[in-house]
Amino acid sequence: MVRQVKISNFTEVQGIVAAAIKCHNEVGVHDIKGSIADAKSILGLMSLDFSQPVKIVCDNESDLDSIVDSLNH
Repeated sequence: MVRQVKISNFTEVQGIVAAAIKCHNEVGVHDIKGSIADAKSILGLMSLDFSQPVKIVCDNESDLDSIVDSLNH
């Protein structure tokens, strides 16, 4: 499962990490340059380019939904 989202501030990055930590499956974040980071790693996410929308990738749709929902709160 893949969802494309626009991340516009550090609080949203923190929200992704907090939501991803609760997931049992692996969650990856892919940027426009092709870099991939573990969504459970704040340092990994900080290495990505957020100037363009990123793709959040997870095998479990409900986990993916909870991560995307964390961005809307």
